[in-house]
Amino acid sequence: MTYPSPAFREERIEVLHAAIRELAFGLLVTHPVSGYATSYLPWELDAERGPFGTLVGHLARYNPQWRDLGKGAPALAVLQGPHAYVSPSWYPGKRDDPRQVPTWNYLAVEARGTLTAFDDEARLYDLLTRLTDHHERHREHRWCVTDAPDDYVRAEMRHIVGIELRIESLIGRYKLSQNRSDADREGARAGLAAAPGERERAVAEAMQRQSAGQRATRRRDPSKRLD
Repeated sequence: MTYPSPAFREERIEVLHAAIRELAFGLLVTHPVSGYATSYLPWELDAERGPFGTLVGHLARYNPQWRDLGKGAPALAVLQGPHAYVSPSWYPGKRDDPRQVPTWNYLAVEARGTLTAFDDEARLYDLLTRLTDHHERHREHRWCVTDAPDDYVRAEMRHIVGIELRIESLIGRYKLSQNRSDADREGARAGLAAAPGERERAVAEAMQRQSAGQRATRRRDPSKRLD
């Protein structure tokens, strides 16, 4: 696979797993005989199952996407992070070379593998508990699955089906101006950081983390290059 550019590829498992846990929500794509099928859903990562981990989620029972899986089917999950327009006016290098154009910075994680469905009540209950605990963990007054009547929860569970994506390929597409000079990259980061939108500021923070990680890598191994 030659795309994305090597400058934009992120392949460190620990970095990608951290991104999956932070993003937590993504697009599921399968390709049954009838054509492409898509769903948007929250994911829980089981990092210990398989060489790249396993994504676990659930679909509504009336959603036909899970019915085409059989004993397992190829699938793609895409979890997209912040993204933002980058103006060439932010590049200091524009003063010396006006041949500059706008671009778009973004980060995303793509997980490919084999998707299966499960209908075991205990596994579904465990999944719902883990999903809820994950997203309630920073709240002052956290809601737990056990806050609802047990018979009600189990009745609602009859309307969903669990799914698991055993990850066989995991790659990050982190396009964060790595192909620009240090000055231009800092100019883009500063421009995004000063923008009024939260999305732009989130991209600026991602650029800051990426630069810090690259500097740390170069300190450990000076032979490492950005490209």
